[in-house]
Amino acid sequence: MADMTAPALTVGFDLDMTLIDSRPGIHATYLALAERTGTYIDADLAVTRLGPPLEEELVHWFPAEQVAPIADLYRAMYPAHAITGTLAMPGAREAIAAVREAGGQAIVVTAKHEPNAKLHLEHLRIDADAVIGDLWAERKAEALRAHGAAVYVGDHVGDVRGARTAEALSVAVATGPCDADELRTAGADVVLADLSAFPAWLSAYREASRV
Repeated sequence: MADMTAPALTVGFDLDMTLIDSRPGIHATYLALAERTGTYIDADLAVTRLGPPLEEELVHWFPAEQVAPIADLYRAMYPAHAITGTLAMPGAREAIAAVREAGGQAIVVTAKHEPNAKLHLEHLRIDADAVIGDLWAERKAEALRAHGAAVYVGDHVGDVRGARTAEALSVAVATGPCDADELRTAGADVVLADLSAFPAWLSAYREASRV
């Protein structure tokens, strides 16, 4: 017999540029890292490329053999520079609330270092049922499958790939570095301007699922 207490729906959300605008905090952290290491980093450019793992950005500024220890240093410095300057994206809290009101669970699956992802959500009072970090693109499917996510919401073509690998519906928001056309070309099932449109979409999706 099916477990009637199980949630009807699990929706996964990306973090950076989907639920939160972390550009100011990441920009500040890169500037602090540049000062600490004496290495030039174009922080303005770096924050236009959010989504992939930190290491993929650091290779533009540091020799390959330094990337791993520099990444550790960045992550250690991050809480002091990035948390308070970060804002919730429009509609973020309402999107999480819509999932809860539908009797479902909202999880966050992100490439960000998991402890730092949790700090952001705690600071902004965005209450997710689970937070899974350090996963990018197709590897996000590991967490999505483990939690039985039927939908994954993200702003990057890597998020689309993660959703499709997990055989989850890919809902993309055009609030990050990838525009709507890029997201559609990557295979997004739905493209929204931002999360403000998510509650209405979720209501329509659930209604269609009942038919």
